[in-house]
Amino acid sequence: MYAIVRAGGRQEKVAVGDLISLDRVQAKPGETVVLPTVLIVDGDKVNTDAKGVTVTAEVIDHNRGPKIEILRYKNKTGYRRRQGHRSDLTDVQIISIGSEKIAAGDKATAKAKPVVAKKAAPVAKAAPVAEAAEKPAAKKAAAPAKAVSSDSDAKATKAPASAAKKAAPAKKAAPAKKAPAAKKAAPAKKAAPKKTEK
Repeated sequence: MYAIVRAGGRQEKVAVGDLISLDRVQAKPGETVVLPTVLIVDGDKVNTDAKGVTVTAEVIDHNRGPKIEILRYKNKTGYRRRQGHRSDLTDVQIISIGSEKIAAGDKATAKAKPVVAKKAAPVAKAAPVAEAAEKPAAKKAAAPAKAVSSDSDAKATKAPASAAKKAAPAKKAAPAKKAPAAKKAAPAKKAAPKKTEK
């Protein structure tokens, strides 16, 4: 048994269990839609008056069709227009035609899209600027060690020090310049032997 149904301005030949793509249907995956029938063929019987017979389909997924490139071109004039188009489609599976229904094992399952949890924006802690300005650089370098009684106290004492470092980083000492090397004395020229007059 198969049927001819209207779907998105076209007519489709469908049988029970077929997967077809239609123009976008406003239904969520897993929901069922009823397609209007034009013709029912059952063996040798052809029924064109199919008012009592319904074709039911289940929405599997929404996707987009292949890209169609449209190029308009006129010779010798430099006229070129390029355009692209992708149709919005819905994949459906025919689950029943009249009294004939799909077997449970042949049914396609709706594709569940994974839910992506959005990450919360990190909260920036405000650094105490007034404290950072008051402390000189020498105190930052050599902080006294204190005995800490609990973890919360440790976090409280460490946070301002790190914030102070971020607020005003200590300047590093410039490397000492090397003294210019003493110029090597030029090797002494050998004295030329004196010529004696005869």
